[in-house]
Amino acid sequence: MMETAFTPYASLAGGVLIGLSATLLMLVLGRVMGATGVLTGLVMPASADDFAWRAALLAGMVSAPVAIMAVTGQMPAVQVPVSAAMLAVGGLIVGLGVTYGAGCTSGHGVCGMARLSPRSIAATLTFMIFTFATVYVVRHVLGA
Repeated sequence: MMETAFTPYASLAGGVLIGLSATLLMLVLGRVMGATGVLTGLVMPASADDFAWRAALLAGMVSAPVAIMAVTGQMPAVQVPVSAAMLAVGGLIVGLGVTYGAGCTSGHGVCGMARLSPRSIAATLTFMIFTFATVYVVRHVLGA
């Protein structure tokens, strides 16, 4: 069985940074920081200004491991305990959920719930229920 690492300080720091960046994006540009919407708008931007802030945000997300390496001297450890096929299937399922749910966990879970959006609260509850069920089935029913 796969063991899950408990990392309260790193998790807290990550949560604070996500919350701060979402707040600053809303405060400065009046935009919701949903990762899927940011990426979609980067692929199909409405204008050059729209492309610029999305590209800067994505560059910050991608360059974070390099910043961690500069501070700690090593790249963050990443372990993916599933096959490439499982990652592809999971990606397709998430893509369908994002499409039908009109947003992702960062858009609904962080930004929408902070604005007390009933639609986002319902979407986040749905994400969480299915996440709990999936982990239970994979770990305790299938024994993976």
